[in-house]
Amino acid sequence: MDFELGEEQVMLKTSARDFLEKECPKQLVRAMMDDEKGYSPELWKKMADLGWMGLVFPEEYDGIGSTFLDLAVLLEEMGRALVPGPFVPTVVLAGLPIVAAGTEEQKKQFLPGIASGDTLMTLAFMEPGGSLEASGVTVEAKPSGKDFVINGTKLFVPDAHIANHMLCVTRTKDSANKEDGITLFLVDAASAGIQTEVLKTMTGEKLCEVVFNNVKVPGSNMLGKLNQGWPIMQRLMQEAAIAECAWTIGGARWVLETSVEYAKERIQFGVPIGSFQAIQHKCANMAVEVEGATSITYYAAWAVSENDPGLPLAASMAKAWCSDIYKHVAAEGIQIHGGIGFTWDHDMHLYFKRAKACEVAFGDGDYHREKVAQLLNI
Repeated sequence: MDFELGEEQVMLKTSARDFLEKECPKQLVRAMMDDEKGYSPELWKKMADLGWMGLVFPEEYDGIGSTFLDLAVLLEEMGRALVPGPFVPTVVLAGLPIVAAGTEEQKKQFLPGIASGDTLMTLAFMEPGGSLEASGVTVEAKPSGKDFVINGTKLFVPDAHIANHMLCVTRTKDSANKEDGITLFLVDAASAGIQTEVLKTMTGEKLCEVVFNNVKVPGSNMLGKLNQGWPIMQRLMQEAAIAECAWTIGGARWVLETSVEYAKERIQFGVPIGSFQAIQHKCANMAVEVEGATSITYYAAWAVSENDPGLPLAASMAKAWCSDIYKHVAAEGIQIHGGIGFTWDHDMHLYFKRAKACEVAFGDGDYHREKVAQLLNI
């Protein structure tokens, strides 16, 4: 087995790190936490010009045609830099489902715009019940001639306040099997009847409450088939979880490297604190966790690229592991830095907060360990 990145992947990783170190310093990350939009249009345009938005889209829709594994390489560097903005919501949560299930007209309508950076999109899935299962989808879409009318409330919709379109998960039929009756719609965010409110978050990420009040959507905007949208969502949630893992290992590795460097330089009692066994053990455990997370994440990303039948298990194993280790590694990083790690002046707290957000995104460790148990038939 070859665990090394390919030559093109190494080039992507290196160029992405060089670009983000220059164009996305921590001053920008902090500024975007308080910014109304939550992202820099200038940085967004530069990323689009590099081809990042269309990295995994087919070439006939102005994409590059790379694999999900290549996307994971890029997301790791974005997680390392804490890039603010709607990259994952636009490319992963909306773009990939369109690639997988969209009609030719839908692909031509949306994918080139995403690739160019002109179209921002997001996924409206979660509801006040907080469930990630089909049973939690209660927002209704009822037929009205050739159109549908959507009513209900979605919560924690990322970047909905700046999105041009939302992929909305709705219920179009109520049945005993809750997975039957789920339908996806591509909704124009400027449609009459949509109310969006940005929620306050500890990381500065722009998560929104979106209320649909008699929102009319053309039937042609249905993604996939009527009442058969849940398989699309299942695949999407696996891809989203792995994308979050890639983001996670980038941030966790920054914490590890920064902490090790600090342990070598910080002098206490006349010697570097890295000479103390307690600090050595912390750093060693962090390194084991980060390397393990990296391996399991890249395996899961490979499973997506190869459409491997083991994808559901790989995705849940990766997310269960990464959800736990990022939070633990970030906490250990703060401990190693001591008092300065708790201050606003140091960047470590940015990663600690993001680790908590990443832990629960698309299911926390407990949720995915339950998925693993189900897949193992126990």
